[in-house]
Amino acid sequence: MPLLPRRFERLRSVLNQRMADLTVLVEHVEKPHNLSAILRSCDAVGVLEAHAVSLSGRPRTFNSTAQGSQRWVPLCDHPDVTTAVQHLKAQGFKLYGTNLGVDARDYRACDFTGPCAFVLGAEKWGLSETATALMDQAVFIPMRGMVQSLNVSVATATLLFEALRQRQTAGLAPSHGEGIPEDRYDDLLFEWAYPQVARWCREQGRAYPALSEDGEIIEDLPRTARLRC
Repeated sequence: MPLLPRRFERLRSVLNQRMADLTVLVEHVEKPHNLSAILRSCDAVGVLEAHAVSLSGRPRTFNSTAQGSQRWVPLCDHPDVTTAVQHLKAQGFKLYGTNLGVDARDYRACDFTGPCAFVLGAEKWGLSETATALMDQAVFIPMRGMVQSLNVSVATATLLFEALRQRQTAGLAPSHGEGIPEDRYDDLLFEWAYPQVARWCREQGRAYPALSEDGEIIEDLPRTARLRC
């Protein structure tokens, strides 16, 4: 079925507000509810993609809490936290790890307007020692009750929305696609609009067709590809 113009405009509007310089790295967060809620918060704030280091042999699953967010926020896998951190730092991210150590700063006192990645561990044991040692800055969320920490998905949402608030206040929250590298925008829009055709193009080793202003595929594709629309 052809993509309706209003659907295409909705996809483009959401993509225009995505931020490639804001992300999350979760270490050994395996519970489907938590992973699902984290990706839902990423989608709500405008995170382009998230990252994960998973326990070996644990298949990843999502539940209804995600509300389909895993379709819009890819979760990039890394074999270990050192590799994940190196990958993010090579892209210019500053890493903020949740920790209650003496060097940790109140998250509200940090500047999240530049490229930043929030790194969180599983609720039960938090970040590993290896991950903690690799962080640029430890942060904490002040608690006023008997419990010293939030659920990992709630903590993620708190940090992400603070980053968004700071960027909106500074006039840095994207609204016209400026939060995405120029050379990636058209491909991402095509993948969102026509995921099955995009998969076919990748299998064929060919570039994505151009789209009209209303989201129609301009190129005359083979019948096998058109059936994927």
